[in-house]
Amino acid sequence: MSDINKIIIIGRLTKDPELKYTQSGTSIASFSIANNKTWMQDGAKKDQTSFFNCTSWGKQGETIAKYFKKGSRIALEGRLQQRSWDGSDGKKHYAVDIVVENFNFLDSKKSEGGQDNIPREPPTTTNYESDNPFSDEDSIPLK
Repeated sequence: MSDINKIIIIGRLTKDPELKYTQSGTSIASFSIANNKTWMQDGAKKDQTSFFNCTSWGKQGETIAKYFKKGSRIALEGRLQQRSWDGSDGKKHYAVDIVVENFNFLDSKKSEGGQDNIPREPPTTTNYESDNPFSDEDSIPLK
């Protein structure tokens, strides 16, 4: 029986997604989101913001890169994946990314004329199969 690795999170993109391609031509979108938590403590409002790196493969990644920009609100469903590399200092470094399996558009920004900036062609909900053909360090985009 496999262990469970599932995450559901809502946040805003901290910058525009970056679309790259592997040597075999598979597309991958990389982006990060900010997730805010607010609570009351001793009568004062407290805030904490966490930042998460995300990757999305294939057509799903292309859709995210096309329709989402810095500040866009997104709901993600996926899994956590750890990666590691040897730094120039000779030490092993680790990072944990969210690998996106599904996502939802949560808002559309209004332009100055009151029109939606997001075209009406994308679905409001996606249900892509994961296009990620890799499960280890081969997944690093080279182009």
